[in-house]
Formats: sequence, C-alpha cells, structure tokens
Amino acid sequence: MATAIVYEIDGTESGKMELPENLFGGEVNKNVIHEAVVTYLANQRQGTASTKERSDVRGGGHKPYRQKGTGRARAGTTNSPVFRGGGVVFGPHPRDYSRKLPKKVKRLALVSSLSSRANDGDIVVIKALEMTEPKTKEFAGILANIDVAGKKTLFVVDRPNEATIKSARNIPRVKMMQANMVSTYDVMWADKIVLTASAIERMEEVFAS
Repeated sequence: MATAIVYEIDGTESGKMELPENLFGGEVNKNVIHEAVVTYLANQRQGTASTKERSDVRGGGHKPYRQKGTGRARAGTTNSPVFRGGGVVFGPHPRDYSRKLPKKVKRLALVSSLSSRANDGDIVVIKALEMTEPKTKEFAGILANIDVAGKKTLFVVDRPNEATIKSARNIPRVKMMQANMVSTYDVMWADKIVLTASAIERMEEVFAS
C-alpha cells in the first residue's frame, strides 16, 4: 500500500498516512495516461485558425504582367499562392479538435496517474490548508516548510476559501484545485502533489460515486 508523509502547516512531520488503495494503489497503465493527456490538451484548442484561399483574397482582377517577353513564369492573377498576399495552399480552417474518452477510461487514467506519482514518492499530505486573509508571503512560507518551493506544485483541497486562493494565485508554478475537479493532466503536470486530508476523503467519495 502506498504511503505519504503528513505535514503540519508549519512544516513539522506528524507521521505517515496510508493512501487509499482504490486511488493510489492501482496498476500503472501508461498508454491510458497518454490518451487522457492528449484528449485534455486537444479539448483546450479553440480551433479558430483560418487562412484565405485564392478565391477569398480581395483583388487580383488584372493580369500582373504581360504573358511573354519578361522571362518570368506566366501569371494570370496576383491571388495565386506564388505571390505575396495571395491565397494560402492547404492552410488551416476552423475545425473542432475536441475528443471524448469513455468514463471508465477516464477513471482508469486518473488512478494510473495517481498511482504512478505515489510510487515515485511525489504525494504529500498536509493536515489542513486554511488561511484567514490573503497573504502571498505566508503561503510561500508554507511551500518552503513542506519542501516544495520552486517546484510545479498541485494543491488539492476539499473546498478552498477565497483567502487561500488569492494567497496562492500569484506564485508561479502553483495550481490549486478542488478534489472533485482533478484531472490526469493536472496530476502529470505537477512535480509534487499536495493533498489535504479532507481532499483525499472527498476524492474517495467522488470516485465511489
């Protein structure tokens, strides 16, 4: 069974915690993780890139130069792709890049990614993470206390309050998410994953449902 070190908010260790087997003890399936990450990134694409073909370019109604005697290749319009400002050949046009994964594959990918990170020792548990007022410096101190400062860190909490969110959002490479919103991409993006005890319970509830 996978375990993780449990920290107090001041950085003192308060023991180890056995992580839930159904979330952090599964078999790692790299192919499924790859598929989930590719699908996530594809779904972020807007697909609005567009270029004009030669029929869409304005102008070009006259022959740019005479047919013979110039030494150049014959040309009938400046809308041709060989001219600057002409149409684009095989350029992008608006399209939908979205993909779908079956629900079971999504769940398998999430368990595989969490299990992989647990096996690598990248899971950290903190008892609680509640701030009474927004203080970036104070939150940076918490990062230093649990030895994740300067690393890409994913904080997973049950329900973050506004003060905690504001304290974390100005720190580079720190992401905070609710337990029911975590994706495979987020897990693989981070160098370290910090979970509160209540977030782990919430993740178990979501996974069971």
